[in-house]
Amino acid sequence: MNELISQRRSPRAFDADATISADDLRTLLEAARWAPSHGNTQPARFVVGHRGTPTFDAIFETLTRGNKTWAFRASVLLIGCVVTTDDRGPIPNVEFGLGLAMENIALQAVDLGLIAHMMGGFDKEAAHRAFAMPPDARPLVAMALGRQGSLSDLPEDLQAREQRERQRLPLSETVFTGSWGVSELG
Repeated sequence: MNELISQRRSPRAFDADATISADDLRTLLEAARWAPSHGNTQPARFVVGHRGTPTFDAIFETLTRGNKTWAFRASVLLIGCVVTTDDRGPIPNVEFGLGLAMENIALQAVDLGLIAHMMGGFDKEAAHRAFAMPPDARPLVAMALGRQGSLSDLPEDLQAREQRERQRLPLSETVFTGSWGVSELG
């Protein structure tokens, strides 16, 4: 397995003094642009703001209270959105396209020595309004990007979560052959 995959984590301890260069941000977004999508429809769209800008602040305001306890230290906040139609009509499987684009960003972040944390905890309707999105655009996920910071900057409960051992279900519980729940993998 590629090391980028095994090294990818979702930390919350961001360095509040770090920045992401325009070139690195462009590289991250290019990685998203090259993600596969259903029929090459490319439904992924992004609202992106560097810390200290009105866009960052507007994204931050949509976050849930728990995410606000740490995300303010990120260098960049973004909202991953989908457009649901194109000139051919409704686009199928838009979530698939955005998911792949977001994972490309997360893996590219590892390659650049950055960290990325995806968040479902934000007010999607508020984001839609704040950025005057068209009716066929749907915000689905937020992401914080930056450099690793100190665990001591996080509330105690989050410090403990950050230090937990990473666990994944065994393949025998996720990959089946012949019938649901029957696995040939150990």
